[in-house]
Amino acid sequence: MEFLAPLAETPIARALITSSTLYLLVNAAHILGLGMLFGAILALDILLLGLEPAVPLSAVAAYLSRVAGLGLVLAIVTGLCLFIVKPVEYAGNPAFLVKLGFIALGLGNVAVVHFGKGWKEVLSGGAPTAALRIGATLSILIWIGAVIAGRWIGFL
Repeated sequence: MEFLAPLAETPIARALITSSTLYLLVNAAHILGLGMLFGAILALDILLLGLEPAVPLSAVAAYLSRVAGLGLVLAIVTGLCLFIVKPVEYAGNPAFLVKLGFIALGLGNVAVVHFGKGWKEVLSGGAPTAALRIGATLSILIWIGAVIAGRWIGFL
């Protein structure tokens, strides 16, 4: 993984390494992005599972998806900034690799759900299909796994 070492010498990495305030702000923005992503996903999955029938799914599904998307973009951008501070160390950290695996699974699940027929039906006011409910259950488990793996990074 030594080929990643030059990333720590980029201007952004050097700024983050030399400024505890900048690193703090980027880290806080990463947590904000994770909160937006997981909060919106969890709310949407709860609705897809029918655990909150008082909230009209068709009225909030597209909005929650957009919030999750914005959170994902923020988490990726800030995550890349944090990664380049210690790229070789992170790339060799098993928890980091597990986190990336969960993120890949989560994004794959998002693609399956959003490009499926059931999603279009939900946006039109239809009830979630069994496949959407399975996808929602997997989503909750996958994103919880990603959060746990992310916290695990600091302990290895």
